[in-house]
Amino acid sequence: MRTRTELQVLERIGRAIAAGPKTFLLVIIAFVAISGAIGSGVVSRLASGGFEDPAAESSIAKDVLARDLGIASPNLVLLVTAPDSVDSPQAQRVGAGLAADLAAEPEISQVVSYWTADRNPGLRDADGRSALVVAHIGGDENAAAKRVDGLRERYAGVRDGVEVKLGGSVAAAFDTETAAQADLQAMEKLAFPILFLVLVLVFGSLVAALLPILMTIPVVIGVLLLLRIMSEFMSVSVIAMNAATIIGLGLAIDYSLFVVSRYREEIQARGGDVTDRAVRSAAIAAAVRTAGRTVLFSALTVTLSLAALAIFPLYFLRSIAVAGIGVALFAALAAVIVVPTLLALFGSKIDSLDARKLFRRGKAKAPRTQESGFWYRLASLVMRYPARIAVGVVLVLLVLGTPFLRVEFSLPDDRQLPMSSQSRQVGEAVRTGFTSREADTITVVADTPGVGKDDIAAYASALSRVPGVAEVVSAAGTYTAGLAGRPSPESGRMLNDKGTFLKVVPSVEAFSDQGGQLVGDLRAVPAPWPAKMAGAGPALYDTKATLADRLPLVLGFIALATFVLLFLFSGSVVLPIKALILNVLSLSATFGAMVWVFQDGHLSGLLDFTPTGALTAVSPILMFCLIFGLSMDYEVFMLSRIKEGYDRTGDPVGSVASGLQRTGGLITAAAALMGVVTVAGVFTSSIAFQKMFALGLTLALLVDAFVVRGLLLPAFMRLMGRANWWAPAPLRRLHRRIGIAEHDDPPVPQPVLAGSTYR
Repeated sequence: MRTRTELQVLERIGRAIAAGPKTFLLVIIAFVAISGAIGSGVVSRLASGGFEDPAAESSIAKDVLARDLGIASPNLVLLVTAPDSVDSPQAQRVGAGLAADLAAEPEISQVVSYWTADRNPGLRDADGRSALVVAHIGGDENAAAKRVDGLRERYAGVRDGVEVKLGGSVAAAFDTETAAQADLQAMEKLAFPILFLVLVLVFGSLVAALLPILMTIPVVIGVLLLLRIMSEFMSVSVIAMNAATIIGLGLAIDYSLFVVSRYREEIQARGGDVTDRAVRSAAIAAAVRTAGRTVLFSALTVTLSLAALAIFPLYFLRSIAVAGIGVALFAALAAVIVVPTLLALFGSKIDSLDARKLFRRGKAKAPRTQESGFWYRLASLVMRYPARIAVGVVLVLLVLGTPFLRVEFSLPDDRQLPMSSQSRQVGEAVRTGFTSREADTITVVADTPGVGKDDIAAYASALSRVPGVAEVVSAAGTYTAGLAGRPSPESGRMLNDKGTFLKVVPSVEAFSDQGGQLVGDLRAVPAPWPAKMAGAGPALYDTKATLADRLPLVLGFIALATFVLLFLFSGSVVLPIKALILNVLSLSATFGAMVWVFQDGHLSGLLDFTPTGALTAVSPILMFCLIFGLSMDYEVFMLSRIKEGYDRTGDPVGSVASGLQRTGGLITAAAALMGVVTVAGVFTSSIAFQKMFALGLTLALLVDAFVVRGLLLPAFMRLMGRANWWAPAPLRRLHRRIGIAEHDDPPVPQPVLAGSTYR
């Protein structure tokens, strides 16, 4: 027999809340106050970046360079623009002064400028009006980015008629972090008023609409506390805060909607007298026992989907995984504690200030029967023509997903920022005006003692012949297209008793197909000693390889977890497989749209972003795990009601129509409410990566709530009939012992009614 322990625990929680809501309210207020105080300083501890595998060749090479040779890739760029020419005395004076001042700054090293590098043409643009000063800021990514604001105050601006702008990867990271924080505040300011208006339409009364909004407060505060604790043990991406906030708001409102809806059903089942405290208390306990159980199970599915992100070694994904897991659990706890507390406190006033009265005119209409409901009629229509509808919808989703077959990947750079960002302006100038890419230098390191200059010369000459290489600087000299050129001021410090390093200056963009091809070609050149490569290009190359290597494990983990959880919930081995197929179809359409919009650049004017011809490499994986979890959230809620009807009647078709009628409107409302949050993210975010994340979630929610749940699910359920609930006998016995369901009534299968439309 299935254990009732968890049902008893949830019911006791519900009864305790109904009996003493003020005590629970004091505990909630204390949690918010303490968590807010601890988590308020988390913003200063968040970091940008986190897109590199610490065990990859490029990361190891970067560590070796810093540890043994005191060298690091350039991450700071000063763009110096003169009114006439960078060779004028005025520009030369300013440029040389900037280089000298930068070299005197603490933790800034490897300062190279056009004027101090023998007027290297690679550091001057094509029209001769702009030149570069490049350097490296020491420390970790977070500490280096924090210095950008102060450096801009001292160096950016106009000096003696010469304009100076500060950019580079560390400046782009700082600008991204600053923009992400501002975007989050703007999203919240836009989303909350709209959320309240939509909730009024959903619940009818102003008081009831306040419940989900009030519930989000401890969830959002809990996010800050969680991130603050995480920052003590690991690097936490600034994007994790935005992602966790969006997830938390969406789940909190969804879960509160489920609990309040069930509470109202339980009130009606007990005669509808909301003024009777005993009725309200019993309804709260029943709602926590039933809907609360589904909410906890749903949070578990979201948690496991997000947990898959932790399989990747990139701290960007791992921090979102941990934050997402925490916020899903916070939202579930708030649904079974905060919402019932508010229901008990509001009592009979829950439907006060009924906004629907403003729109009511004339005589009241007769109450609708279940069979007259929109979702019941839609499910009935779909189940009359299940094969045709299923085939048609599947073909449409597959066609919409075809753009993803030509997806290209990159890492985020300054182009994810708006053109008003100074680091973006510097990056654009370097990409369009300079023939070589000093800031994208690939550094080749050999930590082998006793390296000889003859071997270095031969290797540098071979590297310089690779297509896409502008020049190679080494301890043996500078090489261009295999030929030795002018000596470099750096040559003397590129060799010591621990090894050597070479600088490969590319003529192609690092985050492009040509940049990836260049890294592969360079690594294919035989080296006289073990050599590793660091830099932006190798980092992207290695990140893509790491993601591809771990992806099968992630997909297998999600598929297995989904299968096991849905089996425990439904007792069927067919429904989990069906859910996996439907989710993949839904995701294919979303991913196709992401390529069409953000890679190809359609709607870039409307959405205000710059297409780069590629998607950020981590974005499809992040969206897959998150959207899969949210889709299972809706799947669990809908299946719980369908199974409840099937266990009660034994009708494999009528239970689908009635289940869809009882949940379709609620799921649509939940998707609409979460859509408010994600759409607000689309139009308030100034960072292209966040904009893509928000738009992807919006499209996925729409496809899942309307197309998958409204059309494909009833069509597939009709086609399979009773086979939907099939499982081998041993698994059926296992499910009877450990299975999970929202209701606690034992199943009583009955034959289909003689007058049923479907046989």
